[in-house]
Amino acid sequence: MTAKWEKQSGSLGVLTYEAPAEAFDKAVDQAFKKVVKTLNTPGFRKGKMPRTMFNKMYGEEALYQDALDILYQDTIEGAVVESGIEPIALDNIDVETLEKGKPVEFKITFVIEPDATLGEYKGLEYTAVETDVTDEDVDAELKTMQERGAELVVKEDGVIENGDTVVFDFAGFDGENQFDGGTAENYSLVIGSGNFIPGFEEQMVGLKTGEQKDIDVTFPEEYHEASLAGKPVVFKVTIHEVKAQELPELTDEFAKEMDEEVSSLDELKTKIRTRLENTRKQEADASMRDELVEAATKNATVDLPAVMVENEVERMVQEFTQRIQSQGIDLNMYFQLTGTTEEAMRAEMKEQAEERVKARLVLKQIVADEKIEVTEEEAQAELQSMSELYNIPADQLETMLAPQGGLDTLKGDLQFRKAIDVLVDNAKAK
Repeated sequence: MTAKWEKQSGSLGVLTYEAPAEAFDKAVDQAFKKVVKTLNTPGFRKGKMPRTMFNKMYGEEALYQDALDILYQDTIEGAVVESGIEPIALDNIDVETLEKGKPVEFKITFVIEPDATLGEYKGLEYTAVETDVTDEDVDAELKTMQERGAELVVKEDGVIENGDTVVFDFAGFDGENQFDGGTAENYSLVIGSGNFIPGFEEQMVGLKTGEQKDIDVTFPEEYHEASLAGKPVVFKVTIHEVKAQELPELTDEFAKEMDEEVSSLDELKTKIRTRLENTRKQEADASMRDELVEAATKNATVDLPAVMVENEVERMVQEFTQRIQSQGIDLNMYFQLTGTTEEAMRAEMKEQAEERVKARLVLKQIVADEKIEVTEEEAQAELQSMSELYNIPADQLETMLAPQGGLDTLKGDLQFRKAIDVLVDNAKAK
């Protein structure tokens, strides 16, 4: 087989190859064996009709389309490998003539990844992000740690303040009628959490244990229960208990409880500062790289095939589905909770999908133009790094990656990383 590939305009190309006559004859025989099993012919059991009788009744040409499908499936993979292309989708199959005893010439139009026409990608500007860590930042982190270790203590004066946890009864009334779903006893609420209707929690502030009050609020216009949407209502509340957070003191003992690797509060502060500095530097680097890729992508021209965008949307839907399933929610439940549809979600994802695909093609073009290569040693080093990160033996990890392309996929990822390094090395901070 001799395969010939001709690139057309945009993202299309034509693969031409010839399948030998004996291969087509064999495919016709296979087509007959497949078709004859479905025929009910008087005088013959199903599947036992002679070939000569079939040809007389239907003509052998009736088998040619099925034979062509079989021949295509048997030969296309070898033709693609020989031509060295990586098709994304099939656009058209063209065969001029089919005749038993003669070779078959296929002309297959494929959609392939288009080349990106790069614009300016060196000397790009990015927004520098502040990474310094102040004493106030360290204190804020310590305060978060205190709150995690805080205990809820009943307040002696029983006066509700923002941040307090209140245990209370409530009953909601629409005029004189108590409405469904608006009643609870011994309900626990953190004041200021925003979990209740706007205006409700603010009116709780200042009340005391044992007090009762009518709280006037209006349901939002977009409230999910149509009968209450936009309505003014009254909640009758009775306060049972008010608790406040009692924060642990900032001592060396507190520091050791929060982190067994430190022996004093000063050591904990130093460790917090180092961690915050590292985190901010990583975030600043990620922000810079994202901004530069976005700028290089914006400056480039790419004629995106619709099928590439559709495939990316499909990947995004699968990623999203896996994320919410890990939280115990399936896609149908998500649509019910949010009042949206799969069509609306896909439409919303389309613009981001286009940007993802375009950015990938731009980076691929930078790899080609800059002649970026990744050695076997670099790929193995990356595999080892991932092995240590995920605590999985390197050989086991390589086996797990095999279905996605194994080391070749790692090499591709490293090439993209090096392409972004080119952007970074030639960029200027605003």
